[in-house]
Parts: sequence; structure tokens; C-alpha cells
Amino acid sequence: MAATPKPKSRSKSKPPDKSRGPAPRKAARPAPSAPAESHAATPASRVIREERLQVPPLAEARPRKATSDKGSEQRGKYVYCVIRSAEPLTFGPIGFGAEPAEVHTVHYADIAAVVSDTPIEVLDATRENVLAHERVNEAVMRDHTVIPMSFGTVFKTRDDIIELLRGAYGAFRDVLTKMEDKVEFGLKVLWDRDGVVKEIENEDEDVRRLKSEISSQKGSTYFARVQYGRLMDAALQTRSEQYVAEIFDMLRDVSVASRANKPIGDKMIMNAAFLVARDSESAFDTKVKAIGAKYDHLTFRYTGPWPPYNFVNIRLKLERAKPAE
Repeated sequence: MAATPKPKSRSKSKPPDKSRGPAPRKAARPAPSAPAESHAATPASRVIREERLQVPPLAEARPRKATSDKGSEQRGKYVYCVIRSAEPLTFGPIGFGAEPAEVHTVHYADIAAVVSDTPIEVLDATRENVLAHERVNEAVMRDHTVIPMSFGTVFKTRDDIIELLRGAYGAFRDVLTKMEDKVEFGLKVLWDRDGVVKEIENEDEDVRRLKSEISSQKGSTYFARVQYGRLMDAALQTRSEQYVAEIFDMLRDVSVASRANKPIGDKMIMNAAFLVARDSESAFDTKVKAIGAKYDHLTFRYTGPWPPYNFVNIRLKLERAKPAE
């Protein structure tokens, strides 16, 4: 997860899940078919690579020497991420606001927080605000390894941020080293439950026998239907867990680490994040498409590269800015 200052904060929520080893999961239940997807879908493999955010052109996002921000101290400082840099940098007007705020760095030793000025208030986790947070992180990660901060991280002053960096200096340096030249990809796998049910009915003798018994009986079929339901639910859960375990296993050689998050909705059987070396991005993409071609009843949706939201876990003990009551 993103680095998260711990106490006395009224800021809200984290960036959306981009997607934690696999946890037990219940068999999915029937749901309406998923809507048709964009141009990234490949029908033969049932793999959809969803579009990333639109971030500013490189000419705007590329860092340059920072200017002084004296006179803005009466405002708070929104922190997007932490990077390794000993020199003051600025990334252009890509931050929050109707007129996007200038994004720059605040330093301690050879690490820096990427920040912009902001009113000291609770930021609602609207789509617009969350995308602005992610847009900055994506622009910065083009040239830097980033430790993404939780959405809504606001400090009162530069000094507060410097104290944050000083107090967690060792932890930040350690994580930056571990995350060097690595990015995150999110992968969600959805299945065609009806197709899987038919497959199980054809393959499982007990299920096939009960279905035949139910369709041929003239009297009550209650107990046969209950037994059929139990067998089918167990078979679906086993099949789901088998698919997920196989997918994690097949992606192990093109990823550094993986995490399974809780699936969302009835059709999703896998919601995972993968940490991938930058020089393995193409190999990861190729492997996902190859896996997608292997499973008739599964649809793969993945996004990235992202900052490593799911692979950073620093608990920071420093009070952040609080809005006036």
C-alpha cells in the first residue's frame, strides 16, 4: 500500500486499488455480462489492457530547477510521493486545482517529497481529485523511483515535511532501494460462470448424474436440487482457486512479487497486483496475453505501469495538517 502517515489525520482514502499471495475466495455467482471493452481487447486471447491516465507531455513533466516558494507558507503542502533527489526540482503546473498547482520538491539529505501548495482542508476523494493525485505520481515516475503517499496527505508547513523525511529517512531509503526500477501492474480476471458450469456438468460424473435425475423425476426434486447446488458450489470454488493459483504461478518468472486483493463483484475471481522490473514490462505483457489465450472462460483486464502502491508499507508517525473546525 502507499506510505501512510498514521495519527490524527482527517484526510480520506487511498488511491484506487490497482490491484495482494492469494487468499481464499468464494465461488462467483451469476451476474450480467460485462460491457464491451475498448480497442485494447484482443478477441483471441480475451485480454484487455485498459488505458492509463493522460499525463502531461514530457516537456512539462520533466524536472527543472525549483524556484523559491516563500509567501505560500500560509497554505498547506500536499504530498504526492517521495523520491531520491538531492537537488531542488520542479515538475510544472500538474497538481491539484482548477488552475493546476506547481509541483516541486521539499528535501532532506538525498530524499525529497514531491508537493504542491494547497488550502488546509479535507480533500474529498472524488474521481477528479484522485486522478490528479495519480497524474502527478505518473509524471514523476517517468524519471524517478517513487514511494506513493496516500491520497489526501496534507502538511501545514515545509518544516513538517522535512521532519517527516528526517524521522523516516532510513525507511524511505530502504524502500527506494528495493523499489528501484520497478513498477506495478494490476490484473483482474473475470470468468464466464455459465460457461464454467456447463464445463463442470460435462466433466463431473456426480453433477451430471444429479442433473439428469432432476430433469427426469416427476415428483419432488428438492433434495436432489439441494445436493446439486452444494456439489456445484464446491466445484466452482475449486475451479476458481485452481485458475487463480495457475495464473499466479505462470506469472512468477516475469514478476518480482505479487499481492492478491479482494475480488470486486460477482464475476471477478482474481484481483492482483504484480511488481515488475522495468526491463521486464514487455515480457509481462507477452505472458499475460499467452495466459489469456489458454482459458476460454476467462477475461483478463490489466493496467499499468503504476507506482508500487501495493508494495509500499511505511507507517509514519507524524501529525499532518488539520482543517480549521
